[in-house]
Amino acid sequence: MFAVLRWAVLFLPLCLGVRLFHNLYCETGEVEIRRNPEPSKYGSLWPLPQKVQLSAGLFQMSSASFAIVDAKQSSAGSDCNILQDAYRRYYEYVFGRGVQRDTRRGGPPVLTQLQVWISSPDPQCDSYPTISSDESYELFVSLPNVVLKAPQIWGALRGLETFSQLVHEDEYGVKCVNETIVTDFPRFAYRGLLLDTSRHFLPVNDILHTLETMAMNKFNVFHWHIVDDPSFPYMSKTFPELSRKGAFHPYTHVYTYDEVKMVIEFARRRGIRVLPEFDTPGHTMSWGKGQPDLLTPCYSGAEPSGTFGPVNPILNSTYDFMAKLFTEISTVFPDAYIHLGGDEVDFTCWKSNPDIQKFMEKQGFGDDYSKLESYYIQRLLDIVSSLKKGYLIWQEVFDNGVKLKPDTIVHVWIGGGSNNEMGNVTAAGYNAILSAPWYLNIINYGQDWQKHYKVEPLNFNGTEQQKKLVIGGEACMWGEYVDNTNLTPRLWPRASAVAERLWSAQNVTDLDDAFNRLSAHRCRMVGRGIAAQPLFTSYCPKEYWGA
Repeated sequence: MFAVLRWAVLFLPLCLGVRLFHNLYCETGEVEIRRNPEPSKYGSLWPLPQKVQLSAGLFQMSSASFAIVDAKQSSAGSDCNILQDAYRRYYEYVFGRGVQRDTRRGGPPVLTQLQVWISSPDPQCDSYPTISSDESYELFVSLPNVVLKAPQIWGALRGLETFSQLVHEDEYGVKCVNETIVTDFPRFAYRGLLLDTSRHFLPVNDILHTLETMAMNKFNVFHWHIVDDPSFPYMSKTFPELSRKGAFHPYTHVYTYDEVKMVIEFARRRGIRVLPEFDTPGHTMSWGKGQPDLLTPCYSGAEPSGTFGPVNPILNSTYDFMAKLFTEISTVFPDAYIHLGGDEVDFTCWKSNPDIQKFMEKQGFGDDYSKLESYYIQRLLDIVSSLKKGYLIWQEVFDNGVKLKPDTIVHVWIGGGSNNEMGNVTAAGYNAILSAPWYLNIINYGQDWQKHYKVEPLNFNGTEQQKKLVIGGEACMWGEYVDNTNLTPRLWPRASAVAERLWSAQNVTDLDDAFNRLSAHRCRMVGRGIAAQPLFTSYCPKEYWGA
C-alpha cells in the first residue's frame, strides 16, 4: 500500500502539470512560452498591420482638446451615421469615461485632431459590408493632425481600431502616441467567427458583446448558427410554430424580428457581415416539432418506430415549406449569402422508411443514399438561387458530388490541421474557407492559442491559382458546453490568434513577439470590459472588475 502511495505522490504533480513537466510542455507536445510578457517593438498592435513605421517622436493628447472629425476632402460627412457613431466609440476607448490627466507643460507636442478622409466618391455609409468591401487604410500620426485615409468607411473602421491601439499612457498618466505611419489591408476577405445559439441560447446582449470584441480584432463575418437539433430560437413570421414549439422556451429563449435586425445593424456599424445558417437536411429535430410531416418517419421493421430522422426529401410539401421559409430568411438577412449546412446526415432513418426505399428505386439511386441527399440539396440550392442569394455549404455537400454554382463557397471543417480537403475543393474551382483547425470550443490545458496561431491556411498542395480561391477562414464556438457564463473567456484571446492569422501578412509568424503583443492586447480588451482569459502568469494595469 505504501508503495502505491509513493507512486501516487510521484505521479500526482505530473498529472496536475502545475509545477513540473507541464510548465515546459503543452498538451500538443510543443514547448510553450512560459515567461512574463515583454514590450514588443510593435507595441500592442493586434492584428499586426501589413506595414508599420514607428518613430521615436512622441505626441501627447488631452480629452479636453482632442477630437475625431471628418476631413474636409472626405466624401463622408456629418450625415454618415456609421462613422459618427465610430468616432464617439473610439474617443471613449482612447480616453475612457473617467477624469483624464491633462497634457504636461513642457512635454511633447500636443495632437488635437484625428481627421478621417474617405477618398472614394461613394463612402458606402448606408450600405452593408460584403465579401468585396474595401477594408484598406493608411494612417499618418504626425503634426499638425493625425490623418486616417481610406477608400471606404470599412477601412476607416479598421484604422480607428489601429489608432486606438497605438495610444498609451506615459509615467504621468498622460495619453501619448508615437509618430507612426501605417499602411494596412487584410490578407483574407473572409474572417469569420461562428456562434451556436441552438445548443445553448445566447442572450442578445452577449451576441452584441461578442460583435464588439470581434471589431477590436478585425473580424468581419458573424456566422450565426442560429438553429439546430436542440432548439429553434429564430421567430419566423411565416411559420411561428417553429419557435413556439421548437425553442427551449417560446418567450424567453427566442430571437424576435426586431432583435435579429438589431444584431444585423449593430454588426453593420462595426463592418461585420451577419451570415445566417439554417442547416438541413440533418440537424433539424427542433424543426419537426413545429412543422408536421417535415421530418422522415423512422421504421422498425414494417412499423413506424415513433421516431424521426432528417428532413423528408421525397415530399413536394418539403420544398414548398423550404421555399417559403428561405424567402423570409432572404428578406430578413440582407447579406448576399446564406449558409445552408448540409453536414452530418445520418442515413439510418431514410434506409428504414419503405416510402423512401420505393423512391430510391424509382429514381435509380440503388442503395446509394448519398444520391438521395444530393437530390435534396440540389433542389434546395435551386430554391436559394432563385432568391438571388449565394450560399455556403459544409464540405460534405461537395464531397458527395452535388452540382454547385461556380460562386459556391465550400466550408472545410473536417481534418484538423490537415488541409488536403482545401486542395480538393480549390482544384474543382470553388472558393473555400477553413475552420478545421479552429474549433475553439475544444480546449486544452495551457496556451492552445499558439496551436491556432501556427495554422497556415494555404499549407496544401496546389497551384497559385488554387490558393487564390481560399478567401479566408473562421473560428467556431460550438455550444454543447458553452453558454453566456463561459462564452467570452473561452473565446478571447484564443480567437484573437485566428484573427491575426487571417489579417496579417503570411510571414508574421514570430511566436515570441505574438506572445508579447497578444498579452498587451488581452489587457486592452480587459480594460474595455472584456473578460478575456490570461495567456500565462501576468497582471493587467486595469484588471477586469466584472460586467
